[in-house]
Amino acid sequence: MNRFIILSGCSGGGKSTLLAELFRRGFATVEEPGRRIVIEETRNNGTALPWIDIEAFARRAIAMALEDRQKAPPDGLVFFDRGLIDAASALHHVSGDAFIDTLRHTHRYNRLVFLTPPWPEIYRGDDERRHDFDAAVEEYERLLRDYDALGYDIVVLPKSGIAERADFILTRIG
Repeated sequence: MNRFIILSGCSGGGKSTLLAELFRRGFATVEEPGRRIVIEETRNNGTALPWIDIEAFARRAIAMALEDRQKAPPDGLVFFDRGLIDAASALHHVSGDAFIDTLRHTHRYNRLVFLTPPWPEIYRGDDERRHDFDAAVEEYERLLRDYDALGYDIVVLPKSGIAERADFILTRIG
């Protein structure tokens, strides 16, 4: 799907803020599955949380990301804060599950994938992001490898203001 654009990268790198800017500019956006799952599981005293059962969490994130794709508007660009590949990468990392390998040929996104780099000056933990910066950097490096292995062209976003980042993305995708 050439019109499905992924924003991925380092936790705490500004993806959600960037997604909000793209929404403000009139683009369709899809919030990160992981944050939605954490909020729901916490509210319902569930255990599919990254710090309790990471495998169950990743499997729920895959299911939610597949549903997000199906529910996406039928026309125009759609920007995803993380999504299917990030969830499949996490599942593969914790369990060895090979679902990620199927994504070479199915459920494709735009070939350009925009990654937020590690940016310690803006990194903040919160109720949904309990891991530390070092763990976020490890995840970032894994995502770089996995997106590259799946044949995506990785574009690392500049460490700049939100408006500049949004302009950068829109210029790159034409």
